[in-house]
Amino acid sequence: MTLCIFTGPTLPADEGARHIDAVFLPPAAQGDVYRAALDKPVAIGLIDGYFDRVPSVSHKEILWAMAQGIHVLGAASMGALRAAELSLFGMEGVGAIYEGYARGELDADDEVAVAHAPAEGGYRPLSEALVNLRATLGAAERAGVIPAATRERLEALARGLFYPDRCYPILLRRAEEEGVQRAQTAALREFVREGRIDQKRADAMALLEALRGRFAGGVEPKQVRYHFEPTDAWELIRERADRRAVRPNTRETEVNR
Repeated sequence: MTLCIFTGPTLPADEGARHIDAVFLPPAAQGDVYRAALDKPVAIGLIDGYFDRVPSVSHKEILWAMAQGIHVLGAASMGALRAAELSLFGMEGVGAIYEGYARGELDADDEVAVAHAPAEGGYRPLSEALVNLRATLGAAERAGVIPAATRERLEALARGLFYPDRCYPILLRRAEEEGVQRAQTAALREFVREGRIDQKRADAMALLEALRGRFAGGVEPKQVRYHFEPTDAWELIRERADRRAVRPNTRETEVNR
């Protein structure tokens, strides 16, 4: 029984491998879920996926994979987005970020977007996801580090930053330029040292737990209620994917969500 998991900046593959026996693959681009499904895994876990300069994982290939009897679960990043968009068709979502998208509390793709190092750099994140900034600012407010008005102001400033620029140093410098008291930004800098919340990582770990709990033993193939309809666009995705291989997760700046 095989599990396939697409991950990268959210959770390093070597760390994930310490928690679950699975085939770890790099962040998914368009066609990668289709190619992974050709090997007939019992389930595919989608965490990270490319966008912007690289075509993203298509909804159609996820629908195709599930129609082949493969369970597909998503969380944390691209996986949370696709799970919320395809939940009515049977894709399963895990974690707080998925729930936020499913309830409509999150509605922007760039909530989970980050810039990250190339494979040779272990996909190390080079910016902070807005969902993580939001969670950390909320924790700082609850801890009495900043008042609610400052938290709201910082969230608005973070939303206004281009996603590769989202990080605490830039955010706090911008906050001081906008008139936030330096005593508050200094207190927040100190809080972040130990109190930073990585919601994306937490949700990725929850996905590993769900996969391990659900698919440790025998499981029935995925059953779907839709008829998969091949289209010209789908055939083009397949043709392009068949020309290249899904590479095992190894250790380029890329953008990802």
